[in-house]
Amino acid sequence: MTNLSEHEVQRRQALQELISLGIEPYPAETFEVNNLSKNILTNYSDSVQDERWKHISIAGRLMSKRIMGSASFAVLQDSEGKIQLYISRDELCPGDDKSLYNAVFKKLLDLGDFIGVTGYVFITKSGEISIHVRTMKLLSKALKPLPFVKEKEGQIYDEVTDPELRYRQRYVDLNIDRKSKETFIIRSKLQQTMRIFLLEKGYLEVETPVLQPIYGGAAARPFKTHHNSLDMTLYLRIADELYLKRLIVGGFDGVFEFAKDFRNEGMDRTHNPEFTMMELYVAYKDYVWMMDFVEEMLERIAIDLNGSTKVKIADNEIDFRRPWLRLTMYEAIHHFTQIDISQMDEPALRQTAEKLHVPLDASMGKSKIIDEIFGEKCEPFLIQPTFITDYPVEMSPLAKKHRSKPGLVERFEAICNGKEICNAFSELNDPLDQRKRFEEQLQLGKRGDEEAMMVDEDFLRALEYGMPPTAGLGIGIDRLAMIMSDSPSIQDVILFPQMRPERN
Repeated sequence: MTNLSEHEVQRRQALQELISLGIEPYPAETFEVNNLSKNILTNYSDSVQDERWKHISIAGRLMSKRIMGSASFAVLQDSEGKIQLYISRDELCPGDDKSLYNAVFKKLLDLGDFIGVTGYVFITKSGEISIHVRTMKLLSKALKPLPFVKEKEGQIYDEVTDPELRYRQRYVDLNIDRKSKETFIIRSKLQQTMRIFLLEKGYLEVETPVLQPIYGGAAARPFKTHHNSLDMTLYLRIADELYLKRLIVGGFDGVFEFAKDFRNEGMDRTHNPEFTMMELYVAYKDYVWMMDFVEEMLERIAIDLNGSTKVKIADNEIDFRRPWLRLTMYEAIHHFTQIDISQMDEPALRQTAEKLHVPLDASMGKSKIIDEIFGEKCEPFLIQPTFITDYPVEMSPLAKKHRSKPGLVERFEAICNGKEICNAFSELNDPLDQRKRFEEQLQLGKRGDEEAMMVDEDFLRALEYGMPPTAGLGIGIDRLAMIMSDSPSIQDVILFPQMRPERN
């Protein structure tokens, strides 16, 4: 009870006074709700007599109150929005004893408290749809004031400008910033639309292990833990790929998973150590087919969420309408730098990166250098959805070698608003070539590359039983949600993003 603000002390005193009046501040019984604010405000008309508007039961937070003698106005906020309440002392507390109204509503109910009311809908003289309250019940006492509330003035502000508060206390942010709440509704609808699309195509949704004895499927540093009973090191997965491809070996023609992945790397406006991926693997397909599939799926998502293929984000209007621009990685680098790196070895690539002022370190091999050049000089300038295809083989240890271009693999990434939103391959299904690629990753690890992959002997064994030609895809749900909701930071689309320890 130390370090309480003046408001918190007053609310605790009000709590005790309520109890002394015989009012339970945290009742256990159900309060039956039969309507929501949005439905009332959208559909009510005083010109149409409708019995349903005469028996309204609604619940939510008390967000403001204006005491006007024997009558008062208040604002109640439920999950869908806000609606005005009209409260008459004589109707709420009939008879001569007005102490309950005076004590409870005027003095002991605070902004932020949960209340339930019953009554009927009407339109005030000023033209505002409101609820004329017949009964009121306290459902939960709030001991902390919401930070936007100026209780003496009865004013509220619908925006959280402090990012520390927004991300650390999301439960507060969602109460007072409607746009924040709508962002997470958009994110949920995005995943629903994607899931329905995949299920309609006949693909099976599955679950694979989060704790893995060998991490793989991406170039990333893992989080490591220890299982006491088995006395073994385990890793939080960095990707789902190797397990999902085991299921293609097992005879499924198409599998997908919405998964939490974890990468022990830096944090910025597009990276969080815990993030959501959707991975899909389809037998008998290749990366060209998958490009068409991605175009179709994201076009549908944009239309379902926005009613159009066009999405506004910051100063850019992004159009997901098919077809999208397609460039090879070497073509993209040449376009933005006027330098052809397609025939360069590692020393030449290092000189080129130095010339372009792209920072490198000694652990980076040829593939990393190319990736750094592309990331610095091309990716930020690709605003409209664009497929970057045909990556160098060194960059893609799980992708099949290109059928007609030596030294490249059949891979694409979709870039949008300057960031990668998906990655896809014609999957490597040659177990001998896969073993060689894993061994090359081992050598990179010995050079100090902390993101190099490990050799997964069980996955290699699975490939030796035979895997059909397969197209694979990974889509970053968080980054796609940023675009679809016009959010500048990944922390805006993750309900509880990772943050540094809170200072007292």
